[in-house]
Amino acid sequence: MFDTICTLPLQSDLFAQVIHPSEPIFAVGLSSGHVQAYKLPSDSDVIESASQDSSEPTPNTTNPVNGHGSTPISSSLRRSSSASASESGLGAIDTVWSTKRHKGSCRCLTFSHDGEMCYSAGTDGLVKSFVTETGKVVGKIAIPEIRGLPELDEPSVLHALTPQTLLLGTDSGKLYLQDLRQGGREIVAKASQIWEPHGGEHVNALVPLPASETSTSGFPKQWVTVGGSTLAVTDLRKGTIATSEDQEIELTSVTLIQGLKKGGTSVGEKILVGQGDGVVSLWEKGVWDDLDERIVVDRSGLGVESLTEVPFGYGKGKLKMNEKLVAAGLEDGRVRFLRIGRNGVLNELDIKHDDIDGVVALGFDIEGRMLSGGGQTVKVWTEAKGLPGGGRAAGTKHDLSSDDDEDGTDGDDSDMGDSSDEESHPKGKRKKRKRGKGKDKSGGKALDFSL
Repeated sequence: MFDTICTLPLQSDLFAQVIHPSEPIFAVGLSSGHVQAYKLPSDSDVIESASQDSSEPTPNTTNPVNGHGSTPISSSLRRSSSASASESGLGAIDTVWSTKRHKGSCRCLTFSHDGEMCYSAGTDGLVKSFVTETGKVVGKIAIPEIRGLPELDEPSVLHALTPQTLLLGTDSGKLYLQDLRQGGREIVAKASQIWEPHGGEHVNALVPLPASETSTSGFPKQWVTVGGSTLAVTDLRKGTIATSEDQEIELTSVTLIQGLKKGGTSVGEKILVGQGDGVVSLWEKGVWDDLDERIVVDRSGLGVESLTEVPFGYGKGKLKMNEKLVAAGLEDGRVRFLRIGRNGVLNELDIKHDDIDGVVALGFDIEGRMLSGGGQTVKVWTEAKGLPGGGRAAGTKHDLSSDDDEDGTDGDDSDMGDSSDEESHPKGKRKKRKRGKGKDKSGGKALDFSL
């Protein structure tokens, strides 16, 4: 069902990946503290490229990893076509900007609802807000310190709940509501509200529950978190309103599926929870004491590190009405696909992101391409159609250099004056997440395309 159309090497291990809600843009947060934004080719990019005269000057083909040029699209692929980039694999991935955002690792990323702003959280104890288009920092929040801890409390979850509020979860089990209206260049530390939904266990993942029909704002006021071995529901006004029974296994990831068949006690919405034992548990919305059903994704017990719903249109012939398709990223680098409705694993759809590192991030961009992230790579996947002659290709046009951007976005956010000055904090690792070690594995290519 999916073919990989390109592989993007990263200069260090991926900790966070976030996809823009309305543009073919994604950002990554790395163990080195770097945050990098990339733009995938859109339909218009491909059409424009196809219309160029084949006699135009040959672009610079110097190694893009060193920041000097780009890899051109093969002239044989510059053809008139109405096919979208996600189908043809044509176009180029551009680096929008790259910067060393945190002293320590970047653990979390999230976009605002409209995508104009992006937020990052790092092991340097800071949350930074910046403009998506330029990467320019416009505000900072200090992650509150916890008395008695020998080191800084590290972030584990970041989510923009509304245009004015940000949810921040940490390894100490705290969940903070930060008011973004304080703005400006002042470093803000005081949280509007604080909860501890999992009894001190670290917060692993979060998904908002849709706003009710009576909501005047249209923004969520409740959300589900998984942390330690429990699931919890928290209300913006009432605090934690439900906590599940102890599942006796680490709960690692979570997503919400809507539009399922209603009937009996079912409201047609389920929470899917990835577990550290290779199981995805299904929870009926509103019934939070215990799971409803289980799907065994890996019988050897490999953890499910990421979950995302597959857009409508994939899985043709395998889904009935009101059934949904969900992608699950495993710690051995596989992505498996689950049919929700007649619950089960569609074994024939398995794909492989990596042979060593787990799939810590999965998502789909606005044009329906799947992005998988883990280790030191991000892969872009599209529907398995291929190009005439059996080939698939894409051009590259990005610079992975992280210290010499001419536009000034690189460096240490000196325009904001880091509070930590010359002090450097250790690069943290997420709990229960395997990470590759060693030197940069990106080699000498910017992208490695399947042919």
